Amino acid sequence: MADNDDIPFNRNFPLKPGVVEEVRPGVRRVLCDNPSPFTFTGTVSYIIGRDKVAILDPGPDNEAHAKALLDAVRGETVTHIVVTHTHRDHSPNTGRIKQATGATVYAEGPHRASRPRYESEKHNPESGADRAFRPDVAVAHGDIVEGTGWRLEAVATPGHTANHMAFAWPEQNITFVGDHVMGWSTSIVAPPDGSMVDYMASLERLADRDEELYLSGHGPEILEGPRYVRFLIRHRKAREASILHRLAKGAADIPTLVRAIYIGIDPRLITAAGYSVLAHLEDLVARGVVATDGDPVIGGTYRLAS
Repeated sequence: MADNDDIPFNRNFPLKPGVVEEVRPGVRRVLCDNPSPFTFTGTVSYIIGRDKVAILDPGPDNEAHAKALLDAVRGETVTHIVVTHTHRDHSPNTGRIKQATGATVYAEGPHRASRPRYESEKHNPESGADRAFRPDVAVAHGDIVEGTGWRLEAVATPGHTANHMAFAWPEQNITFVGDHVMGWSTSIVAPPDGSMVDYMASLERLADRDEELYLSGHGPEILEGPRYVRFLIRHRKAREASILHRLAKGAADIPTLVRAIYIGIDPRLITAAGYSVLAHLEDLVARGVVATDGDPVIGGTYRLAS
């Protein structure tokens, strides 16, 4: 089964690093120069408002990007720093921006796993976690973060990370979706930091909202957000069906499942694909559909439950 042939991806994103672009009235974006198979062309930071502004997702530990953001708001006051989640391509630059501006940092909380780590489990190198991050103000689902001329509603979207938070601006029909939804690719869900159960529930939560324009942590804006999310939900259900189809032929380990499901995958993404398969398997084991000996871990062998 070819991967992702059911999602209307858009990989047209000509924005160059350091350039300030007004994507909608009251929202500017600046691209960090940190391209990779995981970040696409790089992390996108957003400047919300005018004169008294928020910076959302200051990006990785990158001095040039911090300077580009501060240059973009020269003559303005940064009152808020808002962080969607604690991966190293999104939150580490927070310290630089806070030091330069004195702004208050808002986020769900420090990095944490979606579930306790199993005894047999090694630390997951794919997680890319920023474990040093601490917000000044912890934000819960439904909380309002507001400044001069803008007002964001926190929308809890765990799954990609346990502390992932989207921020909706209902008056502008916009949601800043972080890495939960991306227009160029599917999101990585890598246990124990990520959880497929949480991720699917968070997709449903977004799909039930009214905001149409999604501004993502990587790549271009998504114009029909809830419709696009329905594609993602169908895609994940098809991925689950592919796993079950392969297991119907006999027990398999995760590398075998990845080879069967991800045809023509970039070799640099194979480890991440394995963790995404594990996220599905965790869910299937919890539901009693799939069995394994011991805990559902990356090195396990999986079979259909009798």
